[in-house]
Amino acid sequence: MDPLQPIRGTKDIIGEDQRRHSHVVTTARATAATYGLDEWTTPIFEDTRVFARTLGDTSDVVTKEMYTFEDRGGDSLTLRPENTAGICRALVTNGLTQSLPQKVFYAGPMFRYERPQKGRYRQFHQIGAELIGPSEPLADAEIIALGWDILNALGIAHDVVLELNTLGDAESRAAYRAALIGYFSAHRGDLSRDSQERLEKNPLRILDSKDEQDRALVAQAPTIAPFLTTAAADFYRGVQHQLALFGIPFVENPRIVRGLDYYSHTAFEFVTTRLGAQGTVMAGGRYDGLVAEMGGPPTPAVGWAAGVERLAMLLPASPPAPQPVAIVPLGDAAAAASIGILQALRHAGVRAETAYRGNLKRRMERANKIGARAAVIIGDEELANGVATVRDFASGTQSKIALADLPAHLATP
Repeated sequence: MDPLQPIRGTKDIIGEDQRRHSHVVTTARATAATYGLDEWTTPIFEDTRVFARTLGDTSDVVTKEMYTFEDRGGDSLTLRPENTAGICRALVTNGLTQSLPQKVFYAGPMFRYERPQKGRYRQFHQIGAELIGPSEPLADAEIIALGWDILNALGIAHDVVLELNTLGDAESRAAYRAALIGYFSAHRGDLSRDSQERLEKNPLRILDSKDEQDRALVAQAPTIAPFLTTAAADFYRGVQHQLALFGIPFVENPRIVRGLDYYSHTAFEFVTTRLGAQGTVMAGGRYDGLVAEMGGPPTPAVGWAAGVERLAMLLPASPPAPQPVAIVPLGDAAAAASIGILQALRHAGVRAETAYRGNLKRRMERANKIGARAAVIIGDEELANGVATVRDFASGTQSKIALADLPAHLATP
């Protein structure tokens, strides 16, 4: 019988991959906590309307990538393709719109049906941060600063560039939309089929097209800068000023529009050249209209999401494999006594393991195989004297240690 395989676009995260994945998440979680963010966990599937209503019916996520199914009760459910919409739904559902600001961190799996690529899977993982409530440019800069600090903590900030743009306010986008319609209508025959449809519904989405034919036209398209209202331009300058105060370098990229329809004002991406064409590792912006789409009051918000797999690929080195202590009992009496020693070490926070069978040679081979940093050898003589022989594999030395002192002696440096 042929062994079963994982579904295309998914992968098992084991060994070194798991250590890299875990390091990204735990580092981000710890850094987010210093900014006062609380972690939220929302369901991995939601009412389809949570995404279809908010992401925009012209977005690739809604039109091509969502895993949507009907459950046994006839309800349409969707595996979450992103988590900002779910966070805003949770804000409204749990009555938190009157308790602002809410500063939220999340981590977990997302699902999109798309062609698997380097660092991109159909089940992938994201970390994200949302700052819900503040409308000031300082909030935009602070959430970007959090992302920058996470990248620094991971040791990969030197490999990324922060690209910044503004999508303006509603009045700005209306004027810009009209200009884009005029420009792209003149080149309608050269647009891809998808972008011809976008031209009718949301021409800004053409700016986010990955089609090479579209990209050539986008390069010559108008930018939003001439169409910004005074208020929108002032807000954008305010974000840039605050970023300078945080000491965060950036470059302006007028082509960033983000892939989802709920964004306004600030849009940004942290990009790298180390992952080929899929160079965005962290991205987000301001989405002042999303909470209202969930049935809540108009609520300003700003946030970002980052792909864990992509960040993990950029890590300069793999986190080291954990080194346990191996307990090596010799004889039945020592085997019985070793259980208490094993548990005493574990309760003291020491990673400790023991082989289930074998003589001294076999057990020492097992200790070497698991990468143990030390072996605690206990025989009848050691038991009689209340000690253990501790062999340090790094130095090659052996010493007699009182059983009661083992946890303190073997505490991880």
